[in-house]
Amino acid sequence: MTDRPVALVTGASSGIGSAIARSLASTHDLLLGGRDETSLSVLAAELPGSQAWPFDLENVASSDLGSVSRLDVLVHSAGIALLGPLADATQADWRRTFDVNVFAVAELTNLLLPQLRTANGHVVLINSGAGLNANPGWGVYAASKFALRAYADALRGDEPALRVTTVYPGRTATRMQEDVRRQEGGDYDPSKYIDPASVGRAVASAVLATPDAHITEINVRSRPH
Repeated sequence: MTDRPVALVTGASSGIGSAIARSLASTHDLLLGGRDETSLSVLAAELPGSQAWPFDLENVASSDLGSVSRLDVLVHSAGIALLGPLADATQADWRRTFDVNVFAVAELTNLLLPQLRTANGHVVLINSGAGLNANPGWGVYAASKFALRAYADALRGDEPALRVTTVYPGRTATRMQEDVRRQEGGDYDPSKYIDPASVGRAVASAVLATPDAHITEINVRSRPH
């Protein structure tokens, strides 16, 4: 690590998370968070000033963060989507979704608040269009994303020294979207969806905004084909 600002990106092993890491690599040293140590190491080798930081987001503890002495930007990109009618959703589905999409986000942020406060830092939360509108079959996922939106709004009010940005991407060409299409029973054509790099650049625009500016929300949608 150098004297550059430090950003931790969760879910950095693929998809939107890795795209965000690439968009910040020219200006920040990076901690690449996630479970897939091999993929994280490959990305770290590609991006100078970055290091793989494998950890279990659902079981993160203060002991996992001992090496994080400085943190300027925390990007929450990890998430899961379990689809289906509410009548079919089990308690395990609800708990698993909220554990990953909400509770882990809140816990990791709390553990890193001292470093973020010292840096007058920035928290970026990758939400979803489902965090703005709840559609049939998406109830459990949407509920978690509505909760994440509320968390971001409350954090922004509770921690006025921090910048807090919520990003609402539309459908994006990722492995998660491929799994979503499988759950929906449809084909996956990545050309129909947003390029993850576009979301990465949107995040970078908020992070690199001049200090007088606080970009609180970004809505990213695909253009008609």
